[in-house]
Amino acid sequence: MSREIWAVPFFGQGHLLPTMELCKHIASRDFKTTLLISSNLSSSVPSSFRHVPLLHVLEIPSPPPPPPQPGSDPMHQHRRHHGNLALGLENLLSARAKSPNPELPVCAILDVMMSWSAEVFQKFNVPTVAFFTSGACSAAIEHAMWKAHPLDIQPGEVRLLPGLPENMALTQSDLKQRPHGPPGPPPPTGGAPPGRGADFHPPPGPGPKMMGPPKPGQQPPWVEEVKNTIALLINTCDDLERPFISYLTHQVGKPVWGVGPLLPQQYWQSSRSLLHDREIRTNRRSNVTEDEVIKWLESKPRASVLYVSFGSEVGPTMEEYPHLADALEASSRPFIWVIQPGAGRSGPPRQLLGNQPGSEEEEGYFPQGLDERVGDTGLIIRGWAPQLLILSHPSTGGFLSHCGWNSTVEAIGRGVPFLVWPIRGDQYYNGKLVAVHLKVGYMVSDDLSEPITKEDIGKGIEKLMGDEDVKERALLLSTEFQHGFPASSVAALDAFRDFIKQIVA
Repeated sequence: MSREIWAVPFFGQGHLLPTMELCKHIASRDFKTTLLISSNLSSSVPSSFRHVPLLHVLEIPSPPPPPPQPGSDPMHQHRRHHGNLALGLENLLSARAKSPNPELPVCAILDVMMSWSAEVFQKFNVPTVAFFTSGACSAAIEHAMWKAHPLDIQPGEVRLLPGLPENMALTQSDLKQRPHGPPGPPPPTGGAPPGRGADFHPPPGPGPKMMGPPKPGQQPPWVEEVKNTIALLINTCDDLERPFISYLTHQVGKPVWGVGPLLPQQYWQSSRSLLHDREIRTNRRSNVTEDEVIKWLESKPRASVLYVSFGSEVGPTMEEYPHLADALEASSRPFIWVIQPGAGRSGPPRQLLGNQPGSEEEEGYFPQGLDERVGDTGLIIRGWAPQLLILSHPSTGGFLSHCGWNSTVEAIGRGVPFLVWPIRGDQYYNGKLVAVHLKVGYMVSDDLSEPITKEDIGKGIEKLMGDEDVKERALLLSTEFQHGFPASSVAALDAFRDFIKQIVA
């Protein structure tokens, strides 16, 4: 019998990086582990990954995407890409099945955003495992809100969600969404693409469901998508999210394991020392070097610097960015602000299908003249930033973040508290986890359905950076990560190994 496991990631660094780390953990448990990617994502897989024992990369040929045309539907290109991937998967499995010594994988681990590909594996009787690259809290709240239908919450009312901790009770503001379509690609749940109404129906054929989170009272798309899986793996650990892992286990009626946070091995080996991103991740285009960032940080007092970054795919609106610039200038506190090309720009995903010519040069918001006005108080980074280095430096004292899951766990593990500014999808619930359940941060506003103002940001910065208690709580929580990769996640991965071995037997 085969002892091979396949893993199929979704596009984007936030999905690919944790999937690669998961593959390493599984390979270390004596399974041949194969990462399946489309060929245009090949450059995102570092050569070091390809040399790990028992790890293999299979590339499915995919033609380079044409440059987006004005007025074209980005989802058409996206679905064409998924069609190529589905055909490639089916051809691979068919060739394996017809070989003289058929060697089909014992199971396939599918990013929940790639759940459509389960149909391909079902044709060959290959069981599938759902993989959530985000945390358990967001999935648990989505599920609990679907069950509770909390649509009638009144102003000032607090509504408990059965099965979840009391401090995760809902208020009316939890039901509100941002009033605009955010820039960047869709989050990992269902709904309509940017600029489309709720009555939008995607064209038939393979491909992911689109934006979320689902409205309160609606079934989260992942509930249907995990029905035929044999287990769920979540990029989290008991130390952070035990109540939410337990809730999901009870609700889905199958094994649910927290197997993360799936961060680079170097992260776990250097809990109290400086991390260098250049040793871990591909250094993309930037206006600064790591050495320049270190020199700037070394010139600042301990825990005094506010790090501001919204990741590579999401951010505030073009109208909100000037408020952020004004608030940073008015605060007089040291800050590092990472601004991506195309910041504030709405439209089709820039890197969903791999790197595209010219995408680096996209026009977007930039705070012209701010660097001259603030002088050495601020460091403005255009493009790629060494985030692990910044978060692990003792001068960093706060993180203004959208609370994407990878950024969230990276900062938690380094004891950096948050000012939470969620943009879409699971980020709302990650922010609630951080600010309300773990108590290591604050929300940038009490009403996220309204545009964020200079006053909101300014008050938030002072509240966070002036609060020694929240800094102490963040440092205390980080000690859970001090001894390396969480023991509960090691045990969960061992349990998954034993579970799969039973299938092989």
